[in-house]
Amino acid sequence: MYYIGHVVNLMVLILPLRQIVTLYLHILTTLLLYMGHQISKDYVREELQSGYEGALYLNSLAFNRFVSALTSQIILSTLCAFLMKTRKVWIFSAHMLPLLARVCAVPHTTLLVVNTFSMGLTGAGITVFLLSHLFVPYGLARAAYSELLQLQVIDLYRLMAVGISLWTQFAVPVLFSVFWFVLFVVQLGSDIFSGNASTSPQGIIFFLLSSVSECCATPYSLLGLTFVVSYLALALLNLCKFYLGGYAAVQNENVMHRGVTEGVTLLLLALQTGLLDMQSLQRTFLLSIILFIVVTSTLQSMIEITDPVILALGASRNRSLWKHFRGLSMCLLLLVFPIYMAFKISQFFHMDFWLLILVSSCMLTSLQVTGTMLIYSLFMVELFRSDPIESLDEVIYWVNAVSRVLEFVVALCVVAYGTWESLFGEWSWMGASVIIIHSYFNVWLRAQSGWRSFLLRQEAAKKINSLPKATTEQLQQHNDVCSICFQEMNSAVITYCGHFFHGNCLRNGLVSNLTSQTQGPPRFTNLQIHELRR
Repeated sequence: MYYIGHVVNLMVLILPLRQIVTLYLHILTTLLLYMGHQISKDYVREELQSGYEGALYLNSLAFNRFVSALTSQIILSTLCAFLMKTRKVWIFSAHMLPLLARVCAVPHTTLLVVNTFSMGLTGAGITVFLLSHLFVPYGLARAAYSELLQLQVIDLYRLMAVGISLWTQFAVPVLFSVFWFVLFVVQLGSDIFSGNASTSPQGIIFFLLSSVSECCATPYSLLGLTFVVSYLALALLNLCKFYLGGYAAVQNENVMHRGVTEGVTLLLLALQTGLLDMQSLQRTFLLSIILFIVVTSTLQSMIEITDPVILALGASRNRSLWKHFRGLSMCLLLLVFPIYMAFKISQFFHMDFWLLILVSSCMLTSLQVTGTMLIYSLFMVELFRSDPIESLDEVIYWVNAVSRVLEFVVALCVVAYGTWESLFGEWSWMGASVIIIHSYFNVWLRAQSGWRSFLLRQEAAKKINSLPKATTEQLQQHNDVCSICFQEMNSAVITYCGHFFHGNCLRNGLVSNLTSQTQGPPRFTNLQIHELRR
């Protein structure tokens, strides 16, 4: 029965929209017929309890019961005929036989027999209907197979295109999302009516998390939660874009900012940790950690959206106060909220290696925002100065360098703590693999990238220092601005081809070229800053 249920679900999923609507209408009609028989059954039971077998109009209570039941049955029969698009209401009126028998003043014992007969009559009608439509699934499957043959799928790319087309046509993410949302609303209402809700803020959070965990106990509900989280992350990222840049920013979609990463992260962590096999309380606590990781990933995506916007505002000398306020308020949110999250989760769980990884990710997020705000502050200081800061690019480089060093130190502390815990505490293959991966990506690659950047800058500085410096007379005779930053030159170096440049500007351009030749362009180069100023 378990596997038959999966096959039936798959068949319903691939049905065309018209057939799905027809199927749901038949299911709803069946439920209405069942409700009608339940009303008749309750009416017969009440008549047996009352013991009155006389005429209905001679007893007000009996007459009221009859009118109430008859009104409900007429409404149900009319609804069934409306759903089946027919005027033959009598086809759906078998559950009214007990009421007809009561009008004829039959004994109460006969009412039970009539009620049983009406249920059997309805069951026989449903059976005949199913038998007459027994080959409908075969016809639909044959039609679907014919359509697939017409597609002439002969290679993998066409097969993938067909899969994507079917995925879109069947609206699988929306289907699972609506399914999970309805399940969550029902579970939430059940918990509220049962009195499990708490009035304290922490109690409300735990209550919501427990309701969410109850709605991800099966593979289908877990898939539904995955799509819901993906849609929520997409909505949050689009809201961040809209807040920073308006409607035009939302139109510029980035593949990495579509919420897919957050949904896949939740699904993989849930499968890896065996979330479905846990008890309710354990599943609630584990789900809170997984959702914490997902929120951290979403905040990182928001930083990737906010970082170029706030730096461009400072470097381009934009004087719109509203744009600056939006950028700074978003940076402030991304600075404070990760710290608040780390503080809250450290209160619920005992500090160990896994919790330290979560807290360190929040610290790295705050460090990145801090570095961005410092660079933005330097741009603002230069904006209000009468003369530009010639060594601004050098200061920006060292701000970035200090920020990267702090990120490296945080990652190194996490690896050191994890290694200590593995050697002198509880050792596991999973913990060792995480330490190795963390050491490679967050320690070794960071150290390698930082050291390479430092060596390239030292090499560029050595080459620039070998150039002759321009004297005051040469600068007055040249009487021009630096062609890189378009600022006046109080000091300059002269290239071998006789051109005058700021030493810092020429070094930054050389560093950018060397960097692009070795590992590609950096995240936000100083040469790009000069382009924004132009």
